[in-house]
Amino acid sequence: MRKLEILVKSVYAGFMIGIGGIVYLSLENKVIGSLFFSFGLLTIVTQGFYLYTGKIGFVKKTAELLDMLIIAAGNYIGTVLAAVLCKAAHLKIDSSSLVEAKLGNEVGNIFVLSMFCGVLMYLAIDNYNKSKNIVFIIAPVMIFILSGFEHSIANMFYFNLASAWSVKSAGYLILMIIGNGVGAKLFSFGLSFGQTRT
Repeated sequence: MRKLEILVKSVYAGFMIGIGGIVYLSLENKVIGSLFFSFGLLTIVTQGFYLYTGKIGFVKKTAELLDMLIIAAGNYIGTVLAAVLCKAAHLKIDSSSLVEAKLGNEVGNIFVLSMFCGVLMYLAIDNYNKSKNIVFIIAPVMIFILSGFEHSIANMFYFNLASAWSVKSAGYLILMIIGNGVGAKLFSFGLSFGQTRT
């Protein structure tokens, strides 16, 4: 029953990221678009949904990695639902050029950009949990979007919306998932190490 709850809450989280992607693609002003994209993560945090990039940095036991796989799968399903509904409603948004640029980037660059995003997502959740200040949610989201960092779950939505289904796109998404996780875990380890030393 617990695994089913995790999956359902993960689907909701993926759907909310899809909504964030919709509003971002709908606006010409990317600063404003990135600001409104943050509503997705704000909703996820306040409603207790499960987002891979918000959870992976807090994993402490190997057994929890299975939950991360369920969460990532649920997130993917949620982004697929959002993309399918966009197409069904004939929303005038397009992620093709965005996806093309991502798939045209080199593997090493994608991994580094994913790590940067993982760091920001870990800090967003950790700082919000400590302060309950929504600025710590909004600012990291705007930063990762405007800096071109790679958020694996947001990219699931963009790839599905563009119907970019290929071995390469799947490989890039897996790389982004790993990069997000590595960035989050390296930073969480550094912070916890610093706290034990003080």
